[in-house]
Amino acid sequence: MVKAEDALDMADGWKEVFERSRVIPPPGQTVRLALDNHLTQPHGFQLRLSRLTAAHLPQSQEMSGGEQDVTHQLRVTLFDRNHQQFFGNTWRSPPQSMKNNKISLNEVLYFHTSLRLPSVAMVLELVSLSPRPDGSQQALGRGFTVLELFTNRPEVQASDGVQRLNLHHGSPRGLLHPLLKDTVDYGSLLTAIDGAHLDCVMKNHAALAPAMHLLPENVLVSGNENVPGLAASPTGDALLRPQLLKTLPFTLSGLTVSLQPSLEKFESQLLERINADCHNTKQPGPEGTARTVVIQERRLHVGVHNGWCFLDKPQVAVLEPLASGSRGRSTLGKDSSATSTLPQTLGLRSSLELRLANHRALAIVFQLECVFSAPIGRETMLSATSASRAAFLQCLRWGAWCPFQEPADWKGEEIQVVLRGGAEPNPHGVMTYSSETSANAKSPAPLLAAGSAQLSPLPGTKDTITFRLSSALERKTSGSPKASPRTTQEEVSRHRRSPSRGQRSFPPASPPESPQGPGLSLSQLAATSRYPTISHSSSALPWQQSSPSLLHPSLLASAHQLSHVACSGVGSIAHLEMEPQREGDASQDEGDQLQELPFTPVHAPVITLGVSMPSSCSASSRSSLAHLYSAGFPDIVDGDGQAAEVLDPTEPVTFDPHREDAAPLRGDLLVFQFLAFTRTPAAVGGPDWPKNIYFTFQFYRFPPVTSQQLKLLTGDKVQQKAAGPLPRVLASINRDGTVNSAPPGLQVQFRVDGGFLKPGEKRWFLRYLALHSMHIDVWDGDSLLLIGSTAVELKYLLRQGRSAVQALHEVEVLTTDYVGEDALLTGAHEGGRRPPALGPMNVHTVVMGRLHVRTGNVGCPVDPSRRKAAADAAAPHSNIITPRQVIGGFRGGSLSSRNILRLNARNAAQAHRLGGPDPNEPDGAGRRKLECMAAVHRREGTEEAKVTDRTKEARSARELHHVQPNEIHNQAEGIANMLSQAITTRHLLYANLGTAEYMEFVLKNPFNVPQTVTVHSDDPELSAITNTEEWAYFKALCRTTTPLEENMFHLEEGAPGPRVYLRPKESIHIPLKYQSFLCDHTMALQGPSFQPPGKGSQAAKRNLSNIVAAKTIKVTFAAEDGKPMAICQVDVEPTPHVVDQTFRLYHPELCFLKKAIRLPPWNDPTVGDPDVRTHISVRCSDPNIICQTRMLAPGEPRDVYLKVPGSPSPNIKMFFVMVFTDQWMAVPSQIWQIYVHFLERVDVSCVTGQRSCQSLVLRGKQAVRKVKCFSSHPQEIEVDPEGVFVLPPAAVQELQLKVQPWRAGSRFLYVNAVDVENRRLVTAWLLCLNVHRPVLSKAFEVCVPVGGGRGSSRKITYTNPYTGGRSFLLRSDHPDLLQFKEEKFQIGAGESYTIGLRFAPSQGPGSLEILVYVNNLEEKTEETFCVKVNYS
Repeated sequence: MVKAEDALDMADGWKEVFERSRVIPPPGQTVRLALDNHLTQPHGFQLRLSRLTAAHLPQSQEMSGGEQDVTHQLRVTLFDRNHQQFFGNTWRSPPQSMKNNKISLNEVLYFHTSLRLPSVAMVLELVSLSPRPDGSQQALGRGFTVLELFTNRPEVQASDGVQRLNLHHGSPRGLLHPLLKDTVDYGSLLTAIDGAHLDCVMKNHAALAPAMHLLPENVLVSGNENVPGLAASPTGDALLRPQLLKTLPFTLSGLTVSLQPSLEKFESQLLERINADCHNTKQPGPEGTARTVVIQERRLHVGVHNGWCFLDKPQVAVLEPLASGSRGRSTLGKDSSATSTLPQTLGLRSSLELRLANHRALAIVFQLECVFSAPIGRETMLSATSASRAAFLQCLRWGAWCPFQEPADWKGEEIQVVLRGGAEPNPHGVMTYSSETSANAKSPAPLLAAGSAQLSPLPGTKDTITFRLSSALERKTSGSPKASPRTTQEEVSRHRRSPSRGQRSFPPASPPESPQGPGLSLSQLAATSRYPTISHSSSALPWQQSSPSLLHPSLLASAHQLSHVACSGVGSIAHLEMEPQREGDASQDEGDQLQELPFTPVHAPVITLGVSMPSSCSASSRSSLAHLYSAGFPDIVDGDGQAAEVLDPTEPVTFDPHREDAAPLRGDLLVFQFLAFTRTPAAVGGPDWPKNIYFTFQFYRFPPVTSQQLKLLTGDKVQQKAAGPLPRVLASINRDGTVNSAPPGLQVQFRVDGGFLKPGEKRWFLRYLALHSMHIDVWDGDSLLLIGSTAVELKYLLRQGRSAVQALHEVEVLTTDYVGEDALLTGAHEGGRRPPALGPMNVHTVVMGRLHVRTGNVGCPVDPSRRKAAADAAAPHSNIITPRQVIGGFRGGSLSSRNILRLNARNAAQAHRLGGPDPNEPDGAGRRKLECMAAVHRREGTEEAKVTDRTKEARSARELHHVQPNEIHNQAEGIANMLSQAITTRHLLYANLGTAEYMEFVLKNPFNVPQTVTVHSDDPELSAITNTEEWAYFKALCRTTTPLEENMFHLEEGAPGPRVYLRPKESIHIPLKYQSFLCDHTMALQGPSFQPPGKGSQAAKRNLSNIVAAKTIKVTFAAEDGKPMAICQVDVEPTPHVVDQTFRLYHPELCFLKKAIRLPPWNDPTVGDPDVRTHISVRCSDPNIICQTRMLAPGEPRDVYLKVPGSPSPNIKMFFVMVFTDQWMAVPSQIWQIYVHFLERVDVSCVTGQRSCQSLVLRGKQAVRKVKCFSSHPQEIEVDPEGVFVLPPAAVQELQLKVQPWRAGSRFLYVNAVDVENRRLVTAWLLCLNVHRPVLSKAFEVCVPVGGGRGSSRKITYTNPYTGGRSFLLRSDHPDLLQFKEEKFQIGAGESYTIGLRFAPSQGPGSLEILVYVNNLEEKTEETFCVKVNYS
């Protein structure tokens, strides 16, 4: 056993820090005032003291004798002017001598505080120090000054920047004079010292945030001061950019507390004193009621302390009496009377986990306290089993131990620490119980061995705590297996909310071991305790007591005890104990694999449209439809000029593939007409929002489309007569902002015929129309913000043998709003050191408007020029690659490099003609250029004919000299190239993203001896299929009837590829598969497109498609000698892929996006058993993005998890996710296109109904731009400057955001800075709002009749509490339901004003709470009223 030295007996380390860290708390009224002003988050500040000039300091008689020995010191303290009280600590600078009437301080102070109030100031005093004869120093004040820290606006500092403070005569004690109370300006009452001033700089220091938990609030420290837990800085200023020491987890186990002389006598003496105190302070009751105070629980607080404060909230554990020397649980029966087995110590069955850093001044602090239960009053002095009892706390003992104090020889040993009592300072700041036994704890006598319990106190005996400390990373787990943290948390939360008054809640049989003790609060005092009430004043044994009583606020506790209750809290907590493992149980070895727990993401998943589709039923009135049809949109007609047949989108569609194949018109002209947009009355941007819109979408495998900007036209005459919002007709806009004279609307056409489709693709295209919807994103043309998304079903484009069809769709434009749970304003986190955990996000779908789209399909005949090509393409595409018998190889002639290049060029031209027209073949314009160049060369050739024969011979000799070595060097290469061409078979392959292309190459052994052939591909995307099941799957999918062999390939580690054995002259089929998951991710800039003049609304901008790269892959079949036996050259021709759904996600810049996308339910029709789960796998087109899906329990939904690396703002990262539902991932069931918009993150904490200001910085780029800022919620966010401003290159423009939200909870809003000339996004911000509910002043209730078209009027009286006249503003969170008679009023001092309320009628019964805000002219909330409206 290691008998550890008490932390207070150490000469340095934790004790030294603790003794100098005494902090005076601020006035309680100031703290409450800060809470009322919603100042709960501490902010860090930096004060730089540069130089003090004192030319004419007042001379004193005490200092006249030894002026040369006098040094000067600057002292700094925080001061509350309203309550005339100093608080915090006093910082002292190193003593310095004055030179030339100047003192160079060069000191930097740091502190953090949440009391950002105008009454909080900083007092700086200059003190002269002179030596005394006895060796001490005499301090004399030479002047002082006051530094104003804050103004009425907490976000603006009064002392921000460089300050020159004048020193004043006198002492800072003069600020305590009654005449200076409530004085705003001390300058008129204090006399300045001529020529004496202090230069300093005060500014915010946000870098202090990571180290705020190491220092209490309102503590002034210098950068060179030693703060335990903080790493030393090479610059000497550790707080300039604080770096925390690395913490490691440690486990505290086997904890027992031994009290002297014994637990029985210690608690008996304690109860006797408390009962005697109760008997002396209260009138005696009936017989036997004088000793009714009993012990409810025994608790131990354990925390890590650095001398200044606790690094984290101390853990709370419940101790249980143990028998002497026993590590097991006491299980004596009621008839047991053995005194040797009475509880002698208190023990903790479970272990606690602490995080410690290797610093000599870090200490583990223990505090032992008891929860006492007592009768409530003199008239109700009931028995110990009564429920009418109160509870109060009392600290009994405390102790501290530094684990890293030298020497650290405690590893693996049992540690014993002395517990202290009595009136001495302790880290918890509470009064500690003192007794005769505890007085002996101060004796320096040695400790006794553990387990030597004495029945009477002996000289030198001390109260001790014994435990073991081990690293959680190295220790062996020898107990019963721990429950999961989720189980522990659920058990704790269930225990806290399940007990009710008069009920009893029992712990589980094996309570889980918890790594963190739950915190306690005063509100839990009404919960039932789970542990036996122990009373030494009754004759019953401790285990014979009845059920515990309810805990109430104590009427017997002193004021100190009540404050102690408010700080630590009392309540029924989760039992932290666990039954010890039996001797026969085997323990796990060190290094065992951890068992993964079930995981559930905390973020809400994105729902695919396969689960939630926008409503497409018509919601417009008859007058709205008439207004829409009279706008003059172009008609959709067939080839004969007849109007296309109209289909009803609300009726089902019957699809017959044979009727589509038998249609005489084989070509399709798909038409999409965007007609109008209907605004939503409750839109976030107001009734006239949006004014301009544009669309982005992608149809089938055509390139993505970004439309031009469209204006919402206004029909004033019709709007006045309409009861609801009318659809706004869309019209294209020219570059100058005028409306185009072309017909209204936007029409986009796609032609699908035999020249576009690949062989056999027609049925896939028809399947796409029958089963898919086209995703459309609707954007605000001014702000470039996403309004919402919608989807149009494509099944109404199926003609089914008709010449033309059309359908009018009215679809909802939806957006997803993520709102967190409401946060109470008073629910600030403990000490302000740690941000509150984000609660679960609620997903709300908001309707932003309705889009009117007309779709049509016009049948058209096949182009005669393409008819032959279509007929050729109709031939079935074979998956069998058979080498040709006649190979066009070397045709004789010279093997010069020139001939080889010509041959390669001819082969390349043949390869291009296999896939279509030769891209190198010139068109008409290119041909004319070549003819001109040929004429020039002919003219030059005529001039060169005049050159002498001698010159020609010299030039020929030089050319021959250079060519001959190259000819000789390339002969071998040319021969090898000709031979490889003779055994090369080419195959053209059309490839899609994620789709596997299956091929079989017929390989023949031309030799008379057997051969072992190695299959090698120079591209990993093309490989041989070696798995027999996979081969059979692809053969069945492609309907090939070739033979299937099992275990045909032989795989060797390190070989270039699989090997296969061939008999002489044998031919086999080698299965090959090409599949690519990578593609190009280029995309256009965000913003609408601009059409050239004359195009009108008939065209739209088409971006380059994202397809796989074109390439040529060679598969070599090498014989045993390494020479190729055959070569299969696959020419990959890329084709665009189909996008089934588009997602747009927004995330802060330069950080990982972790998101879950909910998959729709898939059932495999080939599996008869419905309980068999579909195999789902996913792949991503970007290798830098992690994409995976996890198997959950049957019946649970499945999500796709994404982890995307961040990018700077306003970059957009685009990629594709392929979802496969088959085991071998042959064809993706769905392909998702995902856009991630990275924005600059801005965190804003505010209160509903009250305006908060936030500054943003906009930096200029390389060119001059005209910029305007837009917000996603203009009614809640105002941006200053509001209009268009010029942003010069490399300039910095400050933007002011005025945020005034009306809904509580966590929300996400957006602000865009747009280049108004080019319609391009400059910068984007993501505002993460944490909105609290306000503190209510009054509550009212009113009844409003339902229907009838009449509302109700009410009045509320408001009195001005100020001593002067004020103007106020009235606001409501439901302006559509509540209106004010006057939204602004002015009232004199102490006068009353009647607020007139007008409630709008409702169409149905119900109730609603409406908040009424009384704000000042700065939109700061003075009062908040809650009006509950009952509609009946």
